[in-house]
Amino acid sequence: MIWGGISTRLRTPLYHLVGNLTGLRYQNEILQALVVLALQAIGPRAILQDDNAPPHRSAAVNTFIQQARVNRMLWPANSPDLNPIEHMWDELCRRVQQHHPPPANLGQLLQWLQQEWNGVPRAFIFNLIHSMRQRCVECLAHNGGHTRY
Repeated sequence: MIWGGISTRLRTPLYHLVGNLTGLRYQNEILQALVVLALQAIGPRAILQDDNAPPHRSAAVNTFIQQARVNRMLWPANSPDLNPIEHMWDELCRRVQQHHPPPANLGQLLQWLQQEWNGVPRAFIFNLIHSMRQRCVECLAHNGGHTRY
């Protein structure tokens, strides 16, 4: 599994997670090691948008987020996935396939993923994030059904 975070000001390094993601691993390896630092760099108005995956909503993670004073976007259960990061993953996949032959091994794939992740233009990420308002408007207009996003 690969994890990464984006904002209009920065992007985290990609993180390769070997094995299953648990609440404790999400807290220690992702939130504590990457997210909190990124949010602090962004500033006091930074907001974490994650989804309702069980590891993201464990009691330990919720306690950690409160103690770390992380602003977290409320995300309703069973909601459409409007997260801009999904489009970033699509772009990353396209870029790797477009610029590289099939990887010879996992290490090479991870290297290319990080290279292409760093190469995605800031304007692309900025547009993804600033499309959130329109994503929500369209989702509401379609009663939670399919949108162009």
